[in-house]
Amino acid sequence: MADRLTRIAIVSSDRCKPKKCRQECKKSCPVVKTGKLCIEVTPASKIAFLSEELCIGCGICVKKCPFEAIQIINLPKDLDKDTTHRYGPNTFKLHRLPVPRPGQVLGLVGTNGIGKSTALKVLAGKLKPNLGRFNNPPDWQEILTYFRGSELQNYFTRILEDNLKAIIKPQYVDHIPKAVQGNVGQVLEQKDEREMKAELCNDLELNQVIDRNVGDLSGGELQRFAIAVVAIQNAEIYMFDEPSSYLDVKQRLKAAQVIRSLLRPNSYVIVVEHDLSVLDYLSDFICCLYGKPGAYGVVTLPFSVREGINIFLAGFVPTENLRFRDESLTFKVAETPQESAEEIQTYQRYKYPTMSKTQGNFKLKVIEGEFTDSQIIVMLGENGTGKTTFIRMLAGLLKPDSVEDSDFEMPEFNVSYKPQKISPKFPSTVRHLLHQKIRDSYMHPQFVTDVMKPLQIEQLMDQEVVNLSGGELQRVALCLCLGKPADIYLIDEPSAYLDSEQRIVASKVIKRFILHAKKTAFVVEHDFIMATYLADKVIVYEGRPSIDCTANAPQSLVSGMNLFLSHLDITFRRDPTNYRPRINKLDSTKDREQKAAGSYYYLDD
Repeated sequence: MADRLTRIAIVSSDRCKPKKCRQECKKSCPVVKTGKLCIEVTPASKIAFLSEELCIGCGICVKKCPFEAIQIINLPKDLDKDTTHRYGPNTFKLHRLPVPRPGQVLGLVGTNGIGKSTALKVLAGKLKPNLGRFNNPPDWQEILTYFRGSELQNYFTRILEDNLKAIIKPQYVDHIPKAVQGNVGQVLEQKDEREMKAELCNDLELNQVIDRNVGDLSGGELQRFAIAVVAIQNAEIYMFDEPSSYLDVKQRLKAAQVIRSLLRPNSYVIVVEHDLSVLDYLSDFICCLYGKPGAYGVVTLPFSVREGINIFLAGFVPTENLRFRDESLTFKVAETPQESAEEIQTYQRYKYPTMSKTQGNFKLKVIEGEFTDSQIIVMLGENGTGKTTFIRMLAGLLKPDSVEDSDFEMPEFNVSYKPQKISPKFPSTVRHLLHQKIRDSYMHPQFVTDVMKPLQIEQLMDQEVVNLSGGELQRVALCLCLGKPADIYLIDEPSAYLDSEQRIVASKVIKRFILHAKKTAFVVEHDFIMATYLADKVIVYEGRPSIDCTANAPQSLVSGMNLFLSHLDITFRRDPTNYRPRINKLDSTKDREQKAAGSYYYLDD
């Protein structure tokens, strides 16, 4: 009996189509042939049902299903005892829960679809955990008995008895305008229970948009508005689902400070975050989630911040002696030595002149620079410093107002551009979209191996473009951008909506593609770990955002990072085990030492 329960069967409701197939799963199942109802499906049923008790795990149905709708997964041995919630038969299940501690920030890290948002809903008291019994869900008394002896018992008792108020900042801030009408100032005024409106608007740079309608805000403005709305209310439990997407590095740190300011001796703060350097800066301790996206998720015990993030990157949980990912992720970045004489001929060099552009009240000056093939140039600057304007000038979409060297002809570049905001309007499937836009590339074996396989585009091929989630759209957009033949690839915020694991995969894909194709990429990226991993050279933007800014010439990673971080007044060190950049806490010994030495960005070999 003990062996039989450690297996789960997942049937994907949007893929299983009993009316369109011959029910191969049922016909090929050896258990059904012995007369037991292991798989039940009739042409009338909406979806096949697999009995996990009877399943012997042979996996024949998985191979036979024409729509690839079935997964049979063998779970680690002792998990069946601690199911926290399951949505229904053959659906996702969550094992264990993160344990929040009063007065501390709990960070959650894990891939998309692994149960982070489900865990938040349970901890917010918005979803009653059914301990896996979706047919006869337990009552609260039984649930409390189940969590007896753990800190969760006190936590749930407090939620039930003291009516703890929980507020969640949702993951997708783009949906906020549908739910909230009015202008920013009014909404904050209504919600202001802590009399912090002025201070929060200052901290989160909302004063410029205070009279604007919520519907007219950009992604980053919406994100800061959403954080302010949560922080301005009185509650005992504050939850933030991905508070850093759309924000630039400076705003991310500001947001982190605002979130930390909500801590009180008996309040709880829980954050889900994919930008690992922000998560590191923000949290007091961390729970990792592992498992199989869309099938099951397991929450680990709480770890210290450094240990938790390193466990996630290593793909191995030492306390459970369990490996959940085949390869570990590291960030060894070597400074590229200057090219030797014979290499210079193989690289084609391009120059662009010093030029300027005025748009409305905003003035951008670009200092002349050059770049070569097979090079990735990362643009570092706050939002509103003119990064996209510069990209559009290179692409020839915008003409500069003045060019200092009047004889200079701006070379004609073929440009492939992935914009920051992706809106799905295509009326058909991903396969049709790729076929229409990048037919030659997506048939090419090299492109399939380099780009499509690692980005897992195969699984999305038959889905409608309009139904894709944010992360799936982002991966398809990257694939389209790299699939279009061009001299320069302009990639605006490739990390938005991707989880920490996919961000590293996406960086590797971009890096490998640019090297093989001998092309140049300009990337705008605010995720620090991704930016340092990608950059061969960096362009630093200086000046006052939205007023007047200067784009410096491309420079080396270390000198560029030093310049950029000195404006932000933060310093980075490197983790000794996997070399990921970590932000030093303000005014810590390390922070003061590095500032005194002038090495804000520390590249230690």
